[in-house]
Amino acid sequence: MVRDEACIGCLGVLTVATRGRVGPGEVLVKIRGGSETYLAWSDTPLPKDTTVLIIESRGARAVDVIVWDAPSNEIADGAG
Repeated sequence: MVRDEACIGCLGVLTVATRGRVGPGEVLVKIRGGSETYLAWSDTPLPKDTTVLIIESRGARAVDVIVWDAPSNEIADGAG
């Protein structure tokens, strides 16, 4: 399983809610000059449109995320 190290530390927005340990959602991330989607796993359920930080890559386009509570303009300013 090949990890995608480039996405770790990036911010994204959930396009599909996560279900905690029961199942993944989906996160949209601005990366590599474009936007990419990943399966997003979290410890607790998170609603759609939540801004998240990618903390780990599971490989196969799946990542672990946590809530990011910083101002949302950081994503627009190119953070991540």
